[in-house]
Amino acid sequence: MAGITFSMASGLNDSIFGKSAEPIMMFIEKRAEAFEKASIIPKIFKESPSKNFAEKITSLTSMDGFTPVGEGGAYPKDEMQEGYDKILEHVVWKNQFVVTREMIDDAKLLSLKKKPQGFVTSYYRTREQFAAALLAGGIGKSVSFKGREFPTTGADGKPLFDAQHPPKVKGAKQANKFTDAFSGDALSKMETAMQNVRDDNDNVLAVAPNTIVIPNLWKLKKQVFETIGADKDPATANNGFNYQFGRWNVIVWAYLNQYITKDAAPWILMDSGYNEENGGALWLNRVPLEVRSWVDNNNDNNVWNGYARFIAGFADWRFAAIGGVADGVALPG
Repeated sequence: MAGITFSMASGLNDSIFGKSAEPIMMFIEKRAEAFEKASIIPKIFKESPSKNFAEKITSLTSMDGFTPVGEGGAYPKDEMQEGYDKILEHVVWKNQFVVTREMIDDAKLLSLKKKPQGFVTSYYRTREQFAAALLAGGIGKSVSFKGREFPTTGADGKPLFDAQHPPKVKGAKQANKFTDAFSGDALSKMETAMQNVRDDNDNVLAVAPNTIVIPNLWKLKKQVFETIGADKDPATANNGFNYQFGRWNVIVWAYLNQYITKDAAPWILMDSGYNEENGGALWLNRVPLEVRSWVDNNNDNNVWNGYARFIAGFADWRFAAIGGVADGVALPG
């Protein structure tokens, strides 16, 4: 069941709209369930409920580790400190549709079905578009969505994808934004680069990327599935073993297409396990969709209002890396 809360204004059940309310709620509920099953958001973002006006996302740096000491030696004191933090403030999202008195009088059942289905479609489509806009906009510091600017920076103040991520404590700056177009070699290089990523205390994290995310571009899809879809290496004359075979989840996300530049073919690797554990891409639900129905006495129409509060953003950049972008750096190796 979709987590939608319905409320009916006093007296609505006794009005001419009373009999139409139940099928409208059913149309909304069924459409919502279908969208939730097909949603890409939980496959890329760590989705969590929230009970606050905003949430502060923070972390602790790692310890230096155990130290060998001589016989009877004292315990060395290790330290942890707060890492970078990020505050995500919830945003209110609203929409509305109207069922006219005439539609009920004339028993326009087709229109009665289309309006609530279109209403709930617009809600879930907005969520998918917002998520895609943030991810694609992660190559910069912000993205414009429905007339409002949303930050796409991580907790370190840099864009999600950047060539100069600074450590909080010690170590060199690190990159997760690369120019290399997708290929078998580029996939191997980016996987290795992510596996070698270090934390804010310069310790290797052993990130394990397992997912490829791409827009719905036919050439890019063909390259990806040719690279990972056969157990023999298609680039060798003797069909040597293809070690990339069977190791990747692939997400082809059509919503990304509208947020990338023409002729661009970006591709993203991510570690879904690291994201769940450490909170890289975050989606916070403050108020799930609430639908309220009431009669406008000024025109006798039945008004349906939709209200929700949620926000999404990024904290720890290490869960993902991007390739195929012009202002990145070349993959090492």
